[in-house]
Amino acid sequence: MKQVIAFADEFGNNSFRFNTESTHFIIAAIIVNYEDLPEFYENIENIRKKYFQTGEIKSSKIKGNYKRRELILKDIVKLKFNIYSVVVDKTKLFGEGFKFKKSFYKYLNGILYKELFKTFPKLELKVDEHGGNDFMLEFKNYVQQNHISTLFEGSEFLVNKSHNELGVQVADLIAGTLGYIFDEHKKSEYSETFMNIISKRLISINQFPKPYLIQEYTIDDNFNQTITDLSLRSIFDYLDTILIDNQQKQDSVNFLKLLVRYHESNHFKNYTTAQEFINHLNVNRETNISKEQFVNMIGNLRDKGILIGSSREGYKIPANYLEVKKYVQHGNSIIMPLLRRINVCRESILLATNKELDILDDPEFEKLKEIIKNVC
Repeated sequence: MKQVIAFADEFGNNSFRFNTESTHFIIAAIIVNYEDLPEFYENIENIRKKYFQTGEIKSSKIKGNYKRRELILKDIVKLKFNIYSVVVDKTKLFGEGFKFKKSFYKYLNGILYKELFKTFPKLELKVDEHGGNDFMLEFKNYVQQNHISTLFEGSEFLVNKSHNELGVQVADLIAGTLGYIFDEHKKSEYSETFMNIISKRLISINQFPKPYLIQEYTIDDNFNQTITDLSLRSIFDYLDTILIDNQQKQDSVNFLKLLVRYHESNHFKNYTTAQEFINHLNVNRETNISKEQFVNMIGNLRDKGILIGSSREGYKIPANYLEVKKYVQHGNSIIMPLLRRINVCRESILLATNKELDILDDPEFEKLKEIIKNVC
């Protein structure tokens, strides 16, 4: 896997006064391959001069000037980087610990840091300095003790003032833009436009608490809550427990995150082609994943109990009975003809050898023989 550097910043605060303060707390990480870093810095500096002259790139400087934000985002997404974000709905947070600033920031930032350090064996992570030097020093020690284990020897956690680090400035802009997409006080008719622009750079949005059911769904004959909940829960359980120690597991994690992202952004209705998934998975791979490897990966995930809907149009998280049925129909269309062909071959050999040779008598085929006996 390619070595990367990540820059992280936040939107929102730890206040629970939702009438006047943010409803969401958002952490955005900008992930750049080391080999692309010089070009990234050069282009970001040009964008900074173009839109901010001598100042920093900051979301707060754009505020509600939606057209200006749209123009800046369109320039920035042309560069080589990707986005991973944690979006926290504070209105759904319960527990006394969240009322304390240190606990709030440690826990919620920890969700993002844990995922990044788990995913990238040698990660350099740079974050904006906030909350005073004493707090940041304590926070840095916390991250090093809790999120950089001996498995990730060589990883670094660095604190920078944003005016010294262009990557952190981009993270500030993206975090702020996600605020204009999710936060109840910032949402507008431009929210969907902003999401469409950044989506080409978006790896995943990790929503917390995990929304098994996206609230804006219109419940109709095309949606089944039980099937959707089961499908998403199987994915989140896998993501929470897997230890990534090889490329195949990394591909599986990246695929499932994309699957959830498409489920959320497409409002559960659309399939995504295998080729589109493969194109995304190849972004940080040393060698490209093949179609055969991709199909085998899907099979392995299904073996682990993860529900993945499929059809001629591609793959998706199943959200109703018909989508599960499509997967079963696809399997049935392959399995039944294959069983019949095996049986035709078996009967031909039985006939030619006057029943002296039954190709299914091998102990290896005991279960297959029983199945063919019952269905053919």
